[in-house]
Amino acid sequence: MTAGAARHPSRHWRTAHRYHLPNALTVLRLVAVPLFVWLLAHEGGRLTGWRLGAFAVFLAAVITDRYDGQLARRWDRVTDFGKIADPIADKALIGGGLVVLSLIGELTWWATALILLREGLVTLVRFLVIRRGVIPAGRGGKVKTVVQSVAVGLYVLPLPGWLHPVEAVVMIAAVVLTVVTAREYLVAAYRLWRPARVR
Repeated sequence: MTAGAARHPSRHWRTAHRYHLPNALTVLRLVAVPLFVWLLAHEGGRLTGWRLGAFAVFLAAVITDRYDGQLARRWDRVTDFGKIADPIADKALIGGGLVVLSLIGELTWWATALILLREGLVTLVRFLVIRRGVIPAGRGGKVKTVVQSVAVGLYVLPLPGWLHPVEAVVMIAAVVLTVVTAREYLVAAYRLWRPARVR
């Protein structure tokens, strides 16, 4: 600890707090994934109380997704770990929900398969080019994540039957956005991967 930090311990604590909080929220979201999956799958997803518990965990995780990036940018604490772990946490949360919803028969497998294949491809591409640079989430990817979250959240909630068509429409929009936005990551990866032009 520096002399200045020793004289002002509260300042040192705030600095360390700011440094760790955004990444801590991301890690917390990763830890929430198995709890969310367990609550959603409990008793085949038939009990309202467990579904509401799963939704509460899901909603809390989605809220942290908004604030970890916001705090990191506000405090100038954007790290490579955050750029990599944040989208992985999103994919784990959404993917876990999709798989369970398909397993209990509430969501068609083709939607789950398309989303998981796209997310797996983008994650693989990100790691293939990681030595040349980190690909952060683009604007299209962020919109896609929001729509995916709304779609999964609607399916997790025990809504009345007349709202099921709304769930289906939002999920279709999520699938379309998921497939379409893969292009921006592939283009970004290509630009990182190609050798620099000799001038």
